[in-house]
Amino acid sequence: MQKSRGIAGLLGTILMIALLAYTVSFGWGGSHSGAMKNIKLGLDLAGGVSITYQTKEKNPSDEDMRDTVYKLQKRVETYSTEASVYQEGDRRISISIPGVSDANEILEELGQPGTLEFQTSDGETVLTGSDIKTAEAKSGQDQTTGANEYMVELQLNKEGSKKFAEATKENIGNQISIIYDGETISSPRVNEAITGGTAYIDGMATFEEAENLAASIRIGGLSLELEELNSQVEGAQLGEEAISTSLYAGAVGLAVVILFMMIVYLLPGLASGLALLIYTGLVLMLLNAFDITLSLPGIAGIILSIGMAVDANVIIFARVKEEISAGKSVRNALKGGFHKALSAIVDGNVTTLIAAAVLWFRGSGTVRGFAQTLALGIVISMFTALVITRMIVYSFYAVGIRDEKFYAKKWKERKPVNFLSKKALCFAISLAVIVVGFGVMGYHQIKGNGMLNYSLEFQGGTSTNVAFHEDYSISEIESEIVPVIEEATGDSEVQTQKVKESNQIIIRTKALSLQQREALNQALADKFEIKDSEITYSSISSTISAEMRQDAVIAVVISTICMLLYIWLRFKDIRFATSAVAALVHDVLVVLAFYAVSRITVGSTFIACMLAIVGYSINATIVIFDRIREELKVRKKKESLAELVNRCITLTLTRSIYTSLTTFIMVFFLFLFGVASVREFALPLMAGIICGAYSSVCITGALWYVMKTKVGKKKEVVKTETGKKK
Repeated sequence: MQKSRGIAGLLGTILMIALLAYTVSFGWGGSHSGAMKNIKLGLDLAGGVSITYQTKEKNPSDEDMRDTVYKLQKRVETYSTEASVYQEGDRRISISIPGVSDANEILEELGQPGTLEFQTSDGETVLTGSDIKTAEAKSGQDQTTGANEYMVELQLNKEGSKKFAEATKENIGNQISIIYDGETISSPRVNEAITGGTAYIDGMATFEEAENLAASIRIGGLSLELEELNSQVEGAQLGEEAISTSLYAGAVGLAVVILFMMIVYLLPGLASGLALLIYTGLVLMLLNAFDITLSLPGIAGIILSIGMAVDANVIIFARVKEEISAGKSVRNALKGGFHKALSAIVDGNVTTLIAAAVLWFRGSGTVRGFAQTLALGIVISMFTALVITRMIVYSFYAVGIRDEKFYAKKWKERKPVNFLSKKALCFAISLAVIVVGFGVMGYHQIKGNGMLNYSLEFQGGTSTNVAFHEDYSISEIESEIVPVIEEATGDSEVQTQKVKESNQIIIRTKALSLQQREALNQALADKFEIKDSEITYSSISSTISAEMRQDAVIAVVISTICMLLYIWLRFKDIRFATSAVAALVHDVLVVLAFYAVSRITVGSTFIACMLAIVGYSINATIVIFDRIREELKVRKKKESLAELVNRCITLTLTRSIYTSLTTFIMVFFLFLFGVASVREFALPLMAGIICGAYSSVCITGALWYVMKTKVGKKKEVVKTETGKKK
């Protein structure tokens, strides 16, 4: 690179940081496009619209209620991945959609729930709403005239596909009317038999007309007929303090990480710090551009991707230091460092990206929110590490900073630590921790406390609506009202939410008995002079339904299989893949044991936390396996497999420590400065990071070695210098 290009590169970096800082802080134009303040926030951070429906049927079955809740959840996720639907009482269903403030607009777009039938011209019903998976408005162009076309794409389930194939085959040239709540809303003509389970309704004059028809079909495909009872705008659950403290924690953590990288890696560390600033600006800007809803699980995805962005730089610069220590010039060391680090960075990020993609397609609610931010962060982290950091480092070199003392301190290769000699002890410790975790879960289950400390999101509870005589702020609710509720009910996991433009506060607790409700009534009367008539109670179901949990489990299983196949393909050895998955399962079970022993609340962030640990674990494993794969190709004849594995773990030890430390720093400051719910979310993440560091050093390589030497292979025989066999 020429000096002029180096200067241009550094000036371009400074200009990019300045532009991103201005965009994120202030935005552009009257709408402040790109500004951080325009990022759509979840219910926990910003509140939204709450709508309550009631079934027309007086005694709906539990199965129909669960099915309706699940289908509504899928409908409202088109507005936000963080939207939630839960059952309230025997007949009511409540919907909460974050980031919006106009309940009437949502009701119009969502549609009024009613019955849906597809009927032939002679009145025969060939499909009902239960046969429809989804309906979506589409637009395109007529291939002949070039005019815009608007249509609705229908996706049918297996049974519906079979019934519709027969109906369309028998009614070619005739109309099949769509009857919604007794009214014909469309009468498309059948042009051909539809056998693939996907149908298109065309002929709409505008996209809005197509969207209205799609909305009616979506909401009509429910197991039960619903009627709207009320709608209201709810305030944030956590309040502005959670946002400000999280931002402050992120800024402090990022500053400390950048300072750490500069101290450890000198000039390349400064380059990585500048790249991290660009990374942060791009993430915040693109969260806005892609209209991604950000909540606490989303923050987990961002934190994990920051850790992986730092990880990529650590891998690169550790390689550069090795090259310089081996006597290579700075230029060749930089070239070799980036080249040798490429496979580990790509494989580690691709495996995590596979998991994010599967979680997006198969997950629901907060799982999809986590997957969005994680995928976005991974793509940007790869770009900044492999393109931006590279450009900045080479720009420094091009402008004349070429002395090796600015790039790395020479070091002699340390003597390999015999990690494998301790593998039995490490396996025993891990097994003991996991067994203790399951033992504690069993103990609490026998005692009737539940295996884990499940929150309202998992087990439901009681919703109490109280009309206070004053308009309390969120901080006042936390300091004055919540302690009274906790004392009266004995529940330490109280959730509160304001209803905007009123003095009403929604209080969610674990299921309250009649005695507990009377105690709460008395406490509110004594402290706030609230009358019984100003308090209403209702039972609520879990916001994370059984179907959503099933979706999350299926998504994790599929992503694990996909990662296993990818690692198998890339490393050409099934033992790499199986030991990587085994290490991943180990980390998840250890963190689960931490939840069991500490009794930290298992709520919506639990799923995001466990998924973050999966991504972090697999990435750490890939780095060690990449080094083992590389060293196997140039392995000396006298070196035993055990010696090679010990040497590879030792060579990557610094990376394991530094990456874990930088990621831990980010989460630690979130724990230090965050509000109570944020700290409860950060603590198990810290435990997962420590566990990931331990498993990557003490478990991963040992697992592969055991599988390599004990599973399907004869014990390796290596000749020593004296000619004896061992």
